[in-house]
Amino acid sequence: MSKNKTNITEVDVFEFIDTYVEKEQKISDSLELIKLMTHWSGHEPKMWGPTIIGFGSYHYKYASGHEGDAPMLGFSPRKAQFSLYVYSKTQRSDELLKKLGKFKMGKACIYIKKLSDIDISILEEICKETLAYLDEHHVCGACKH
Repeated sequence: MSKNKTNITEVDVFEFIDTYVEKEQKISDSLELIKLMTHWSGHEPKMWGPTIIGFGSYHYKYASGHEGDAPMLGFSPRKAQFSLYVYSKTQRSDELLKKLGKFKMGKACIYIKKLSDIDISILEEICKETLAYLDEHHVCGACKH
């Protein structure tokens, strides 16, 4: 069985932003996302792997037997765009996506260039929908949102 590559590390989140994120707008947006996701999730930010800032955790197990832990909410300030790990495939989330603003959808993440391209109140609703979904379908570590 393969080992999950994305685990919590001891790297300081703010040190990561200082050393990895180059553009002022992306630094500002990263700090705002940390503030928002900390508030919405009730969890402090932690580094997951080398580039993902995550909030809280949940345990998953697939039918194949593969299992692991992942952040309940998270994002990565990649060079080209932000990867937002905040989406769960629910009918409500799909409806909310229609109102989010300017983004691209990956298999399980939302890509945005900057926070001003999206409606933050809709992002909050998507995050809360995901937190509720995870609470209902997975074992969450220290769920307190």
